[in-house]
Amino acid sequence: MTDPTDPNSTRRDVHTPVTIVTGFLGSGKTTLLNRAMRDPAMRRTLLVINEFGEISIDHALTAESSDAIVVLENGCLCCTVFGDLVQTFARLYHTREAGEIDFDHVVIETSGLAEPAPVLQAFLSDPVLAGLYRVGSVITTIDAINGPHTLAEHSVSVGQAALADHLLITKLDMLPEGARAGARAALVAQLRLINRSAAIQDVGDTALDPVRLMREVAPDPSQGVESARAWLAAAMGSRDHAHDHDHAHDDDHDHGHDAAAAGTAAAGVAGAAAVGAAAHQHATDIATFNLIRETALPADALQLLLASLERYLGPHLLRVKGLVHVAEDPEQPAVIQGAQHLLHNLTWLPRWPDEDRRTRIVFITQGIAAAELEEMITTLDRVAQRTAAARLRAALSQADQAGD
Repeated sequence: MTDPTDPNSTRRDVHTPVTIVTGFLGSGKTTLLNRAMRDPAMRRTLLVINEFGEISIDHALTAESSDAIVVLENGCLCCTVFGDLVQTFARLYHTREAGEIDFDHVVIETSGLAEPAPVLQAFLSDPVLAGLYRVGSVITTIDAINGPHTLAEHSVSVGQAALADHLLITKLDMLPEGARAGARAALVAQLRLINRSAAIQDVGDTALDPVRLMREVAPDPSQGVESARAWLAAAMGSRDHAHDHDHAHDDDHDHGHDAAAAGTAAAGVAGAAAVGAAAHQHATDIATFNLIRETALPADALQLLLASLERYLGPHLLRVKGLVHVAEDPEQPAVIQGAQHLLHNLTWLPRWPDEDRRTRIVFITQGIAAAELEEMITTLDRVAQRTAAARLRAALSQADQAGD
């Protein structure tokens, strides 16, 4: 039995886990879901299908569809009225509480033209969604045949890959056997330019368990020390297959360089020089920056920094997550999470997950050069600290004058 007074214990998570399945048009999302939904282990999984257009095509293609499938029509999930998503999931929750339906997990299949960032933003920021549900993982399907060209020509596909926890390569078996290894290697290198920490697997691999993948729940930092440690490691890209390296700087910052290189595509594989150059340009449109501070950050400076990030990075900010050492409460780290232009309210852990008490925040952006991103965040951090210090001095001065 879990002891709620023990900070090392894992708490029971009352939130219903949500898995987001995304990927560009025709990349194999529906095929993957059909394969998973046929398994009896998925019987308590609620599938929410997001449509683009007025006809529920994906609903018709999903085999064995039932009342457990909710179709959101008339627009992308990320483009519909924000309240629609909130109302749909609130209604699902109350319907379940009334005993009319039964589910313990939700899978959202987004439109092929939708970016997952607005969905993440909704679940992080809306009090109804944040209180009832939690996004466990993002799965993105990538077509081995058309993927390189899609990544080169459609920035939305780059955003889909950038936010994934799992990247699944599909249709590899449709290539000539002799071309598969080269095609896979080129595509993996291309994906590593975009996402340095996601697990990359072939959907046709017999070792791949789609049910386990769908029902996997990523670590939640609020659920105990071990979960917080795993969550932070994943956020900072600490995986065996991540070839990135961080360079420390004297000003308490470092920035992650994507060390993977696209290389030369195998002969006969889709990926001619022009496509490869365009793909590289889109891939390098994604920038990752790790803000690491050795010293504690005053609460006022933290709030100024977050407000500045929302203002200046705006929709370019795909994802942000990390732990912050706040000077006023050194024993309890603050958890920061956000998607797009919105950073949701800070939450607090009961204790640090390990002996490392540095502030560590990872930023993933699109449309901002890596050097520009580093300079911007570094400058905003310094300005926030100086402003907070000036405000403190002014307050102390006023207090002294009042005492006189």
